[in-house]
Amino acid sequence: MTRVRVDLNISLDGFATTTDQTPENPFGDDWGRLTGDYVATRTFRARVLGMTDGSGTTGVDDAYAAGYFEDVSAEIMGAAMFGLHLHGDDPDWRGWWGEEPPFRCPVFVLTHTERAPISFANGTRFEFVSMAPGEALEAAREVAEGGDVRIGGGPTTVRDFLRAGLVDSLHVAVVPILLGRGVRLWDDLRGLEAGYRVTSEAAESGVTHLTFEREDGR
Repeated sequence: MTRVRVDLNISLDGFATTTDQTPENPFGDDWGRLTGDYVATRTFRARVLGMTDGSGTTGVDDAYAAGYFEDVSAEIMGAAMFGLHLHGDDPDWRGWWGEEPPFRCPVFVLTHTERAPISFANGTRFEFVSMAPGEALEAAREVAEGGDVRIGGGPTTVRDFLRAGLVDSLHVAVVPILLGRGVRLWDDLRGLEAGYRVTSEAAESGVTHLTFEREDGR
C-alpha cells in the first residue's frame, strides 16, 4: 500500500533552509554544514554524485540515506526545490541535477507557472502542476501504482502536507548546528506528534535521526 514519506535535514533550532547564499556561492556555506553528513554517505555519493568507487561513510547516516531512496515510485516537491525561484524565466532550466536526476520516477513540481514536462533517460519525469496538496497526492498515488510517494521539500511544502494530515512517515535528521534564521520546519505544527510513534537514533556523526510513524500503521 502506498505510504507518504518525508525526509529532511534540520538544524538544532529547527531550520531546514539556509540564508547565506551569494551569487558567487549559490548554496552558501551553511547548506554544506546542514547536509554534510548526508552528502558524505556512500549511498549519496553513488546515487547522486555517480561515485561508484565505494567511498563514503557506511554507518547510521548511510542506513537512513539508503532508506531515503527505497520503494519510492513518485515524488512531490515545491517550485523552489526545483529551482524556479531563481530560474523561472529560463525555459531551458532542467533542475539542479544534470541529465541524471536521482529520482528515477515521476516528480510533480508544485508551481503556478506553466511549463512543459521534462523527461530523462533514467526514468525521471518532471511535471509542473498547480494543485493543492491533496490533489497532488492523488495524482502521485495514481502513477506510483502502490509504491511510496515522497514529499521531497522544501520545508514550506512539507508543512502544507503535514498540516493536512497527509504524511504517514516523517524522518528528520537533526544536525548539531545552529543556523538562527531561515525557514523552520516546525512552525504552525503544534501537537504534530499526536497520532505518531516517535523514535530516535544517534549517528556516529552526531546527527540525531527522529522518525514519526503513524500509529495506525498505514
